[in-house]
Amino acid sequence: MPPEPPDSAFEPYKPRSPEFRAAMDALRGLRQDLFHDAFAYRPLPAVSTDGPLARRLPARLREYAAWAPHAVICAGGLLAMLIASDSDVNGAALNLALGLLALAPVLLTMVRPVGAFWLSMAATPIAFVLGSDWDSDWPWLPGSFACHLFVLTIVAIRTRPRTAAWMWVLTAVYGVMAETGFRGGHYFNSDTMTLLFLSALSLLGVTVRHIRSAARQEVTAQQTVTAHERSRRTLLEERTTIARELHDVVAHHMSVVAIQAEAAPYRVENPPPELEKAFVTIRENAVAALTELRRVLGVVRAEDYEAPDAPQPTLADLDALLDNVREAGLAVDKAVTGAVRDLPQGVELSAYRIVQEALSNTLRHAPGAGARVEIGYVIGGLGLRVVNGPPPRPALVKPSPGAGHGITGMQERVSMLNGQMTAAPTSEGGYEVTVFLPATAAGGDA
Repeated sequence: MPPEPPDSAFEPYKPRSPEFRAAMDALRGLRQDLFHDAFAYRPLPAVSTDGPLARRLPARLREYAAWAPHAVICAGGLLAMLIASDSDVNGAALNLALGLLALAPVLLTMVRPVGAFWLSMAATPIAFVLGSDWDSDWPWLPGSFACHLFVLTIVAIRTRPRTAAWMWVLTAVYGVMAETGFRGGHYFNSDTMTLLFLSALSLLGVTVRHIRSAARQEVTAQQTVTAHERSRRTLLEERTTIARELHDVVAHHMSVVAIQAEAAPYRVENPPPELEKAFVTIRENAVAALTELRRVLGVVRAEDYEAPDAPQPTLADLDALLDNVREAGLAVDKAVTGAVRDLPQGVELSAYRIVQEALSNTLRHAPGAGARVEIGYVIGGLGLRVVNGPPPRPALVKPSPGAGHGITGMQERVSMLNGQMTAAPTSEGGYEVTVFLPATAAGGDA
C-alpha cells in the first residue's frame, strides 16, 4: 500500500474559521487601501458651479468658485504651518522647517491623498525630534497635531470610509506605541486622546456624508430608470390605443373590399373566367388580411378591453368635443380655412384625437385660460393649430401635473402618418401645438 500523505498536504483544503477569514479580509483591505498604489496621482477635480449658491454669484466669481476646495485645503495647510512655526524657543530656520513639515502633507492631499497620510505619519516623529525638548507634547507637536487632523479629514473626504477607518486605526497604533514603548509604559496623554477623539468625530461626519451621497445617487438612478420605464410603458400603451382605434378603420375598408370583390362578377353579364378568378383572389386576400389584422390586434388588446359600440370620431364630431370642454370651463373658439373635404378616416381620427389631447392639456395645465382651434384644409394635407393663452393671475384653479405624456401620444399619431408637429410655449406665456398631416381625398392613399 502506498504511504498516506502527511496532514500538511491537506492543509489548503481545511475549512477556515470565520474569525480567520475576517482577519484575512481585513489585511487584504488594509493592503489594498493604504499600500497598493499609495502614491498614485489622483488630482482633486474642480467642483460644479451649478449649485444654488454658485448660481447667485457673478459670472467672474463663479469661475473661481470651482476651485473653492483647493483654496480651503491651502488655507488649512497655511494654518497648520503657522501653528507649527509659532515658537519662541526654536530658531527661525528651525521654525520654518517645522512649518514646511506641517504644510507639505496637507497640500499633498490634493494630488496624492493616501501618500499624504503616510507623509504626515513620517513627518510627525521628525518634527518631534527637531522641535521638542523631549519632556512635553509627546508624541504630537501642535503643528503635527493640526496637520494630521487636517490630513485625516481631507483624505476621508476624498476616499471611501474603509480607507479612513484604516488611517484612524494606524494613528491609534502609532499613539499606543509612542506612549507605551518610548515613554516607559505611560498611557495616552491628552494630545493623543484629543486627536483620536476629534478625528473620530470628523471621520464619522465624513462617513455619514458619503453614505447620504451614495444613497442620493442610488435614489436618483432608480428614479431615472423608473421614469424611463414609465415613459416607455406609456409610449407602448399609446401605440396600443392607436392600433385599437385604427382597427375599426382598416377592418371597415377591408370588409368593403371583400364584399365588393364578391359582388363584382354579378354586376357584369357573362364575365370572363379570368375576371372571376381575379375577383375571387382579391376577396380571399382581403379576408386573409382581415383575419391576420384581428389576430394581431388580439395580442396587443388588454383582457378587459371592450370594443366601442359607436364608430370612431372624425372632424365632423369636433363641435361636440368643443361643447364638452366649454362646459368644463374652457373658453375655446374654432376657425376653419380652406375647402372642407372628406379625408381618410385614419387622418380624421388622428386629427380629432390630437385636438382632444391638446385641449385636455390646456384644461390640466392652464385652467381658466382661453384656447383657439384652427383647422386648415390645404393642398396635400390637413393643418391643425391649437393655442392657449396664459392662465389668469392669480390662478382660480390649481394646475394639475398630469402624467406628462400627452405630447408623446400626439407625436406618435403624427409619426404614424408621416406628418410634422411642433409643441412649444408662446411668447405670451401660453402654449401652442402645430400639426400637419399629409392626406389626399377620402378615396386616395394617405
